[in-house]
Amino acid sequence: MIEEQMHNGSIYDPNDPRVTARQTIALEKLYDFNQTRPSQEKKRSQLLKEMFAEIGQGCYLEPPFHANWGGQHVHFGDYIYANFNLTCVDDTHIYVGSHTMFGPNVTLATAGHPILPELRAKGLQYNMPITIGENCWFGAGVVVVPGITIGNNVVIGAGSIVTKDLPDNVVAVGNPCRVLRSINDHDREFYFKDHKIDWSKQ
Repeated sequence: MIEEQMHNGSIYDPNDPRVTARQTIALEKLYDFNQTRPSQEKKRSQLLKEMFAEIGQGCYLEPPFHANWGGQHVHFGDYIYANFNLTCVDDTHIYVGSHTMFGPNVTLATAGHPILPELRAKGLQYNMPITIGENCWFGAGVVVVPGITIGNNVVIGAGSIVTKDLPDNVVAVGNPCRVLRSINDHDREFYFKDHKIDWSKQ
């Protein structure tokens, strides 16, 4: 019953002993991952396979990585890169498409707490899943709140707080995060300000 409540959007008690016992086991592996040395790439890869719900080939997470359930409810496609301090509040499921990149200090938060003070005083919580498409880039310090869906090929500017769904092929920035523009022909010519792409070298 409590497992269903965690994943169907119901209000539940996250301090229920049935929850915390399982959570502690998951966090032990997360601790092991964060204590690995840079030379222990094979050990890191093996731990990620054990920690995550799904993780594709070629994924790289720069420790430290933080997750409420150690990645147990995180689903990664292939060739995902996460810089330092990716935080996945994975009390329910987080889905990330292949070739997505996370800058440092990005937070993906599925958990929320009721606004009503009486319910919060009881420590109650609800969870809503996050879904992220393929080939996205999240700048440093981006925060994604519960229940958000982000399309494919989306670029989100540093420090943005994503409170609404975002469509495919856009650049979005701000707090709250809003679509700035579509990805366009200009982006095929310039990769940064007036710096041109040399397609002969790409």
